[in-house]
Amino acid sequence: MSAPALARTSRTDQAFRALDAVVDPELDEPITDLEFVRSLDVDGDRVTVHLRLPTAFCAPNFAYLMCSDAKDVLSALDWTGEVVVELDDHHDSDLINAGLAADAGYKGTFRHEAESDLDELRETFRRKAHTAAMERSLTGLLRVDPDRTPESLHGVTLADLPAGPATDALLRRRAAIGLPTGGDRPVLVGHDGVPYPAEQVPLKLRMARSVRISIEGNAHFCRGLLKTRYPESVKGSVS
Repeated sequence: MSAPALARTSRTDQAFRALDAVVDPELDEPITDLEFVRSLDVDGDRVTVHLRLPTAFCAPNFAYLMCSDAKDVLSALDWTGEVVVELDDHHDSDLINAGLAADAGYKGTFRHEAESDLDELRETFRRKAHTAAMERSLTGLLRVDPDRTPESLHGVTLADLPAGPATDALLRRRAAIGLPTGGDRPVLVGHDGVPYPAEQVPLKLRMARSVRISIEGNAHFCRGLLKTRYPESVKGSVS
């Protein structure tokens, strides 16, 4: 393989890996894992990405957020000069793509239809992601120790959690909503970082579980819709 071809492959891989940081706000999974990246092409310092979603009627605000975040992470690479991100096969594709090309922002793109800004939307779903990660970690403790009661989770701190992906995910999601990640901090807390009283723990854990199940169920459903709409799989592939 020639040097220019090797350089292009390296940059393509870098660009695809950068997209790992872009998360579907409702499903709390990277768009790369969800196979929302339809194609990615690198030509010198120009990157062109096409995204796709499970249906043509996926929420426009979610769609715009993912496209905008994709453009941001690719633009942040030290070698990119021009980044083009386009959404395919969506009922608002033309509007979203025009707004992205003009760097108009969410409100500038949707104007009177934009009920809130993207920061509020991000915060809402970051909190849901934190709730799900919190429940996942604590339920894991209950499973490995059948004698442990839900009420006992009141005293569990971050240092008490086993090392692994679930704990890592919880720490990332705490940091995302501005909560401290020190080992002495309680795990089961509200979005303000205040722990719940011991007597409320079973109820709060059940509520958190419903959030986690909803997120995971939606992700499973969307994967099915995507495979029905686009039978070909492009996971892990880029052009």
